[in-house]
This record gives sequence, structure tokens and C-alpha cells, in this order.
Amino acid sequence: MLDFINDVAQYEFLQRALITAILVGVVCGIVGTFIVLRGLALMGDAIAHAVLPGVAVSYLLGVSTFFGALVFGIIASLSIGAISQNSRIKSDSSIGIVLSAFLALGVILIAQAQTAVDLSQILFGNVLAVAESDMMLTVVVTVIVVALLLLFYKELLVSTFDPTMAQTYGLNVRTIHYALMVVLTVVTVTALQAVGVILVVALLITPAATAHLLTNRLSVMILLASTIGALSAISGLYFSFEYNASSGAVIVLSAAAAFLIAFFFAPQRGLIAQRVTRRRTVAAQSEQRLTTDER
Repeated sequence: MLDFINDVAQYEFLQRALITAILVGVVCGIVGTFIVLRGLALMGDAIAHAVLPGVAVSYLLGVSTFFGALVFGIIASLSIGAISQNSRIKSDSSIGIVLSAFLALGVILIAQAQTAVDLSQILFGNVLAVAESDMMLTVVVTVIVVALLLLFYKELLVSTFDPTMAQTYGLNVRTIHYALMVVLTVVTVTALQAVGVILVVALLITPAATAHLLTNRLSVMILLASTIGALSAISGLYFSFEYNASSGAVIVLSAAAAFLIAFFFAPQRGLIAQRVTRRRTVAAQSEQRLTTDER
């Protein structure tokens, strides 16, 4: 551990990696909270894979992968919403249609791009290779997401838990939904360099799902998800550095380990706590029946 701290203090690339990984964990925790509560985990998966054509097109045109991935991610999210809201097709089916189409297009364009090494880093991530520009982009996106959360917290709260009530208050639920999808796309594209396309969805969902097991309050859930995401990033980066493993994969495994701990040991919703509660309930019911029979 001391060697890792000394290396972080000495090498700039490790400093950039650590800062970027923490920020990715925080911003994914924030956005992931609303994705989990709204039941949109598949949407995150679809957008994460739908950006592949944008990455390939960016390489073909010689421009930043951020802009190409962002454009295709937004097109995918809007397409899913348009199909599900303007036809008899349900959201899960529209997600499957768009996901498969964009993924197939991405495979074709990746073959045309002929830059397998660079594209593999986009697919699987390499936080140790994060450039200063990528780190600054992550800082900007994180600040924007936090600012939007503070400005529209009440609107997000009402529209997430009770869309009907939100409409009675005059809120445009559809606009809020599309805006959230755009933010999800921006966060997904920003996290590509750190954890890659394949693993970004796990970092979006797992910390938020873990926090959901620990609390019923939205504000607390957001804080917990952000904290779990940041701690997963730190521990994942440490273990990947120590054992020369894929940084993105180890970060996600750290988040998964936190989920398993909460799944079993969460005070109220953990598996053990639920079994203890059931046993106590059965015992109380049995005792009540015996008392009634005695009377």
C-alpha cells in the first residue's frame, strides 16, 4: 500500500488515473441512481454498446472519439424513446432493436477502421493511459452533472417516484426522461477511457444497486452510490496496479464485491437480515397461536 501511495505521489500518470477513476465512480453513482430507480438498466447497456459506431467513425475521420461516441449515443437513446413512445413496441423490445442494430454497425465500422489496438482500449478501458485532456473532460462533466442534480433535484425526485403526480404539478415528464438519457450518454462516453464500453454499464448500475439495498432515501442513496463508486475506483486501481491486471475490470469487480457484501449483510434488505426477520415473524406467530389455544 505504501509503495502505491509513493508511486502516486511520484508519477503524474498515476495521479491522472486516480483522479479520473474517482470522478468516474462519483458521476456514475449519481446518474446510476436514477437509472436503477427508473428501471432503465437495459438503457444504460444499450447506450454503452451503441457508441461503438461513433468510436469507429471518429477513427475513420481522425477526430476525437468523444464527439463521435456522443453523437451516436444520443441518436441511440432518442431512437429508443421514439420507438417505444410512438408505437406498440415496448421499451425492452425497442432497446433490443436499437442495441443490435448499432452493435452490428459498430462491428462493420470497426473492421473498416483497422485500428484494433486503440479500439480494444476503448472496449476494455485503460485508466492508466488517461491523458490530461481526458481528466479535465471528466472534471467538467462531473461538475455539470452535480450542478444539474442540485438545480433539478425536486423535479427528478417527483418524476422518478411518481410520474403521474409530476404531470399534475406541470412537469414535462417526457422532457425530463430525454434529458436524463442525454446526461447518461455523456457520462457513458466520458467513462469510456477509464473503464471501457463493455464495463461502463456495470459501474453505472452496481454502486447504485448497492446503495439501493442500504437506504430508502434518494439523497442518501445518491451519496452512498457516489461513495461506493469512488471507493471501488480507488481499490480497483490499487489492485490492478499491484497485480498488473486490467484496471477497468478490477474496478468493476471491486464494485461487485461491495454489492455482494450489501446483498448479504445490509441491515434491512440484506439476505441474512431478511431471513432473521422471517424467522422472528414465524416464531412470533407461533407463540401467538399457542397463547390463543391456551386461552
